[in-house]
Amino acid sequence: MTASSVPLAPSPTMPWVSRLGAHGDRPALRTAEGSVTYADLARRVDGLAARLDGPRRLVKVEGRSTVDTVVGYLAAQTAGHVVLLVAPGDPAARLREAYRPDVVLDPAGGIEVVRETSAHQLHPDLALLLSTSGSTGSAKLVRLSADNLTANAAQITATLGVRPDDCAALTLPITYCYGLSVLHTHLAAGASLLLTDLSVVDDCFWQLFRTAGATTLPGVPHTFELLERSGFADRDVPGLRYVTQAGGRMEPDRVRRFAELGQARGWDLVVMYGQSEATARMTCLPPDLAAEHPDTVGNPVPGATIDVADGEIVFRGPNVMLGYAEEPADLALGRTVDELRTGDLGELTREGLVRVLGRRARFVKVLGHRIDLDALESRLRADGHDVRTTGRDGLIVVACEVAAAPARESLRRQAIRACGVPREALRVVFVRDQPLLATGKPDYPALLALACPAPVEEAVARAEETGGRAVAALYGRLLQHDVDDEATFVSLGGDSLSYVEVSIRLEELLGHLPPNWHVTPVRDLEVLAGQGRGRRRGPAALVSRTTWRPTWRPTWRTMETSVWLRALAIVCIVGTHAGVFLLQGTANALLVIAGYQVARFQLADPGRRRRARRVLGAAVRIAVPSLVVIVGAHVLGGYYETRNLFLANWIFGEQQLGPPWRFWFVEAMIVALLVVAAANASSRIAALDRRHPFGLPLALTTAAFVLFRLPILPLHIPRMQGSAPVVLYLFLLGWTLARVATPAQKRLMTVLVIAMIGTFSFNPARDGLTIACVLLMLWRPVTRVPAVLVPIVQILAAASLYIYVIHWQALDLLRGQPVAAFAGSLTLGLAYWWIWTRPVVATWRVATRRIPRNWSRQSRPAT
Repeated sequence: MTASSVPLAPSPTMPWVSRLGAHGDRPALRTAEGSVTYADLARRVDGLAARLDGPRRLVKVEGRSTVDTVVGYLAAQTAGHVVLLVAPGDPAARLREAYRPDVVLDPAGGIEVVRETSAHQLHPDLALLLSTSGSTGSAKLVRLSADNLTANAAQITATLGVRPDDCAALTLPITYCYGLSVLHTHLAAGASLLLTDLSVVDDCFWQLFRTAGATTLPGVPHTFELLERSGFADRDVPGLRYVTQAGGRMEPDRVRRFAELGQARGWDLVVMYGQSEATARMTCLPPDLAAEHPDTVGNPVPGATIDVADGEIVFRGPNVMLGYAEEPADLALGRTVDELRTGDLGELTREGLVRVLGRRARFVKVLGHRIDLDALESRLRADGHDVRTTGRDGLIVVACEVAAAPARESLRRQAIRACGVPREALRVVFVRDQPLLATGKPDYPALLALACPAPVEEAVARAEETGGRAVAALYGRLLQHDVDDEATFVSLGGDSLSYVEVSIRLEELLGHLPPNWHVTPVRDLEVLAGQGRGRRRGPAALVSRTTWRPTWRPTWRTMETSVWLRALAIVCIVGTHAGVFLLQGTANALLVIAGYQVARFQLADPGRRRRARRVLGAAVRIAVPSLVVIVGAHVLGGYYETRNLFLANWIFGEQQLGPPWRFWFVEAMIVALLVVAAANASSRIAALDRRHPFGLPLALTTAAFVLFRLPILPLHIPRMQGSAPVVLYLFLLGWTLARVATPAQKRLMTVLVIAMIGTFSFNPARDGLTIACVLLMLWRPVTRVPAVLVPIVQILAAASLYIYVIHWQALDLLRGQPVAAFAGSLTLGLAYWWIWTRPVVATWRVATRRIPRNWSRQSRPAT
């Protein structure tokens, strides 16, 4: 089966050069310092081209996101030279040594003429040399012709419909074929480019984006991870027309989420697939198919075809390279390939869409750059290190035998210099012997397994050598888990009971609480921690493995709104029950908050069965300390009824208020958690959740409200305000709020919250307080609180469940003394919390050390 596309219309040769001055005073390049018009750009290019006039030569251009770099690149093409486009730093030096360019253009605009005539035989068709392995500086280059570049620019322009009024935010380096393609297509169409080194997580980037009137945002998978974590869904980007993704496989769920977000916000997500060997991009997935086929990369670009031969994707088209160059003599070669065997495994769907399944060659992609693992291994071996290299997209692993190991940090620095990846994308492991297959070849999967996840000893060693891994130490201490760089709060088993202390401590460490911190990998949080330490005074701000003492004392602190709402709610509940004041409605708000936190933590686990187990574990951790109090009060003091011992008052109780209804909140929580666990155990519902992360909980909430809250169906159980089925929709409402991803969804939920909760008790003050708490959490998930209150809020929020289940006994003992009952209830609850979270947990851990590790991980203490 062959996937083909429409014919490609002819276009002028390299129109981003030949027609540069035709666009007049339209803006061509935009920067934080100002704009450069096409007329100005053409004058600068022509001026530099005149200085480069002479015999055809090899010109090295060091690619940076600056106006000078763009001028130098275009001037070398205008003068008819062959451009060697290289990444800055060490790769540029290595390629200069390997290929001996005739002219070197300085990044600041200077010219170094090495020789007046070329030392090379340059084929007439040769126009550009690009590295095939990203920023490794490998001597293996892709040879591209002017026809290749022109054809691909025309293909992408036709596919995306690039317009003169477009402006692309060029966050990708132009030494990367994807970034260079954006440059070509926009200049060819008379559009503009925003040149910036700012990250998409930086508010300054988005301010510049809006000021420049940017309409296009190209990104690699890591870009979209950063967008998702930094609250892109809530950003105001009114001019955005489409977002393109290439540079590696993006998770289908993320593709679907961004496609749906784009549909809601009025922009398109365009998924693409390409390689340097095909100039740049080779396929395009139409935006209207992204949500339906998120695991594919679409159809071939115009004028191209794709076949799958022996499982490998084979691409044919006018943008296929002339061939490779591995030494200067290869620059004299003409076309040596007619088709591109991509090295990627794939298939064609029934709809004719291309699906990429994996890689045949030893390449990985890091931030969109292809890294040749063999070239990296050879480079390190040439430097005297007996290493093996492996990895996966986003991570490179270097393994060295202990007997021949240099200092870990020294080897890491050398490896980073050799491949040019960020520090957090490279991991060094030491092994006694390099693992081998039965054939005697290196066992690369075994090496990858050793590094992912790294054992706790590795983490401790890295902490000592790199100046401290503050976030890992914090998570390890509070969650009692081995912590590797890929771990998140959710993956470490964090839940709605442990998040209070962790979120507060993390905010102390980072100086602010990042959005979606609970699903942000430790490696990304470590970067923020490092920035935070830089803003504080010296190394004293580092976190040790056992203690944490901040060296700064801010007046105000950011805190998750749900944390202080939990503390406020329990104070209101106890104060109201004690008769100190009357503030009803916060217990209902707590149910919504509980659903919100379960969705963020337990339901964030990607595994369906693990999600169900974690939700059931939460039910156990609520039921056990509650039953200890209930059973104890029943046996010792004759309190409550037999049905309370089974948390079944909501089934067998009477339809009138009384002591048996004191634990309605606990019963409602248990029922809600069992319902959610059962739903997530179903493969069908799990599939619906993946496809409709917001729609599924919204439908469940609506169903529970209509069936149980409204007096439509006859219930053969008490229809009380605290009956578990009647308040089930409140918990499910919290689940829905946690899945809000767009402003439209946020506005919809605002209306539903007011409608559903506003009629709960027909008591405006009570329902109004619940609504206020819920809407505050929805619209302001992170707020600022006085720093002096943080320790009090932290303890009250963490102990809220324990205070709730035991405060009734304190009220009975101190009845008639409201203030004493209020203070005594809080004190007794805090003591009960301390017992459960200190002696009980410590005893549990000692006991589980005697249980096989693979079993004990499945059981968690009831804390």
